[in-house]
Amino acid sequence: MLYTNLKHIETAADYREIISKQKNVMICYGRMGLKSISVYDIMEKAQKRYRHVKFYDMEFDNPESKVVPETQDCNEPDELPYVIYYKNGEAVHITSGMQTQQQIVTILDHLFGKK
Repeated sequence: MLYTNLKHIETAADYREIISKQKNVMICYGRMGLKSISVYDIMEKAQKRYRHVKFYDMEFDNPESKVVPETQDCNEPDELPYVIYYKNGEAVHITSGMQTQQQIVTILDHLFGKK
């Protein structure tokens, strides 16, 4: 279990439903390690500014998270956290490894705009 203030995805079925029904989504797959925690913190703050984007986490070590490479036709991430941005059910951007607040905000602005 990830101890964040983000909404948690715990099953493959939840994952599929979220990306199919939500317009703009950012999902962070990680652990409770320093690199992932910094991204979770940035996401928690970004929720206030980007209310038109849904922010989620999913525990990388959860067996249900195997749905990610299966559905996105992607390889095992090189580094955690592994973040996928979805627009209208399609993965539109993927990052691997620690990201700064400026990097994440730049991606959010580019993909989803400011509101």
